[in-house]
Amino acid sequence: MKRDPLWREELSIFSADEKYVNRRQFAKFLVLTSAGMFVGNLWILVKSWLTKTPVYPLRSIAKLGEIPVGGSKLFNYPTAADPCILVRTGETELAAFSQKCTHLSCAVYYKHEGNRFECPCHEGYFAAKDGRVLQGPPQRPLPRILLQQKGDELFAVGIDLGEA
Repeated sequence: MKRDPLWREELSIFSADEKYVNRRQFAKFLVLTSAGMFVGNLWILVKSWLTKTPVYPLRSIAKLGEIPVGGSKLFNYPTAADPCILVRTGETELAAFSQKCTHLSCAVYYKHEGNRFECPCHEGYFAAKDGRVLQGPPQRPLPRILLQQKGDELFAVGIDLGEA
């Protein structure tokens, strides 16, 4: 008895059989997909081990006396391409955040009456005290700029992205 070659069994000549997948093809697909996902996860793990934590510069951003209570000041940190906003919500209360909305990167501005940051693009609102989302499309809080006070001078020392 003559047996058909193996390639004829796996290669369908009949067009009606082409739309069906046999177990061997499905198993190959699952194994290759799983192997690809495993390699991708290994790559992410190795890359996270090799990534250095960012080092932020110490930069003077304002003098305490130049910002009135309820006032704000714009500055750039850590680079000139990163707009930020500093607000003085109380006599001793200061907060600084990235000025880019976490929804679509529109510039937010400080509204003293509501003690909040407002995004004019899609009506997103953030709390001026901690940058959390109050309303609107943004899902993440504004990145906080870490401040340090030396005498009457304020320095930006880092960024807290609020991711835990």
